[in-house]
Amino acid sequence: MSNQEPTQEIELAVLGMTCDTCAHHVTQALQGVEGVVQVEVPGWTSKKAILSAQPGVDEALLLSAVQQAGYHASVRQRSSTATEPPAAAKEDFDFDLVVIGTGGGGMAAAIKAAELGRRVAIVEAGVLGGTCVNIGCVPSKALIRAAEAYHRAGHHPFAGVQTAALGLDWPAVVGQKDDLVGELRQGKYEDVLASYGDRITLIQGRGRVQPDGSVALDDGRTLTAGLVVIASGAAPRILPLDGIEEIDVLTSTSAMALPQQPRSLLVIGGRAIALELGQTFARFGTQVTILQRSPRLIPEHEPEIAEALAGYLRDEGLIVHTGVTPLAIRQEGDDKVVTAEVDGQRREFRAEQVLMAVGRVPHTANMGLDDAGVTLDKDGFIVVDDFMQTSNPRIYAIGDVTQHPKLVYVAAVGGGIAAANALEGNHKRLDLSVLPDVIFTDPQVATVGLTEAQAVERGYEIKATTLPLAYVPRALAARDTRGLIKLVADGNSGRLLGAHVLAAEGGEIIQTAALAVRMGLRYGFTVDDLREMLFPYLTQVEGLKLAAQTFEKDVAQLSCCAG
Repeated sequence: MSNQEPTQEIELAVLGMTCDTCAHHVTQALQGVEGVVQVEVPGWTSKKAILSAQPGVDEALLLSAVQQAGYHASVRQRSSTATEPPAAAKEDFDFDLVVIGTGGGGMAAAIKAAELGRRVAIVEAGVLGGTCVNIGCVPSKALIRAAEAYHRAGHHPFAGVQTAALGLDWPAVVGQKDDLVGELRQGKYEDVLASYGDRITLIQGRGRVQPDGSVALDDGRTLTAGLVVIASGAAPRILPLDGIEEIDVLTSTSAMALPQQPRSLLVIGGRAIALELGQTFARFGTQVTILQRSPRLIPEHEPEIAEALAGYLRDEGLIVHTGVTPLAIRQEGDDKVVTAEVDGQRREFRAEQVLMAVGRVPHTANMGLDDAGVTLDKDGFIVVDDFMQTSNPRIYAIGDVTQHPKLVYVAAVGGGIAAANALEGNHKRLDLSVLPDVIFTDPQVATVGLTEAQAVERGYEIKATTLPLAYVPRALAARDTRGLIKLVADGNSGRLLGAHVLAAEGGEIIQTAALAVRMGLRYGFTVDDLREMLFPYLTQVEGLKLAAQTFEKDVAQLSCCAG
């Protein structure tokens, strides 16, 4: 166990901040005080600064530093935080750390522990690799790309897949997807674990945490460590419709493993998984109907993007219904029939298969969490703090099993943070202040930061602009002008608050926007700075510069690659 000094958390009330640049100035001032380890000013409107510092740091120096920067501060509260975890490794422990789950988060935690020179066990109850490689990101994106190629080729054979006499060779498509999954599981999970030798021990079995930090396995063994990282993931949610016990419905997992392509498909849900798989099946020739409870698809996104995407899906032949509340399901001949309420009226929708894509439920049952004193939220997800620590200080949790966004890259970065904090003390927080996200429909939906409505709700005086892709030279050259780019900025400071993209390969655009949002948060980077940057001509990302220009100019009056 590390012998690093413990740290304490100090919260300061800070008066006088009027913009994001002020928050940056306060951060810099406090970082210059001896003994300060980390500083966070969660926006100037918060009127506070949170810092981790070594014991005995001079409070007067903290207040003086803020005052010299032009602001006024007082100590609001002081608490001990990053003391060494209570279960220091002992010689008679089997391992320094036990990780439950081998998905992206679990692997990251195990690897970090091994890099720190610790002995770690990683426990898996199912197939090695968790959701992403086996039943999530990898197989879905493989099918999406195959469907896109098939669609763009006008339903003709495409690379590597032969069509049957009457159309697509569905088993071949699924087989190629499975081959890719197998290759990545071997190369990125099995081989990686093996490369760490005896520093990482893979154990097959179902783990149950104990209050003392040990893990009981379903075969009767107990692994002692004193410290645990839970990365057990989540599973697709099934709505409790009347009659659901008698009907086999599809989830994202089973839909991608169907032995034959369905002639028709009802998709219940209207967010990422529902739309990605719905469009994929439609492009392969299945008649697809989307049933979404909310008044629009992807309701958390900008309404302009949601409405445009719904139109593009309808153009491809998908039937999209919103404001639908499913009530019951039954089998009728070869079809499944869903009874729902739409605009106050009962309606029936029928198809050969029904896919439920309505969220996830955590793998927390029968894990001993109640006895171990681990707090769950109302939906059963594990509650963690910014250090990834649960209400039991010996137990950390990461990924889909927590209340955090269900994204593999969030799980992976959380895994490394959790392992390091568990083994060396809580020194690093998970920062989700700038979180890019992509929905892999065609066109793709990519977003980072605040929507216009969220920014207004948080009290910003905002300015927003929307650029149709018809003004982006790359889209014109590609003969695909579907989509738009919307930017949301602080009307006072000019800082970019959010960027929202609907475009072919929109996911390749959004990280540049994410950097702009992050640089604004930390260093006062503005829309003017984005507008003055050089972007290579005939790239889709150039649309960000053009969108930034529309705050002050009519892009219709600009020449090609005009600065």
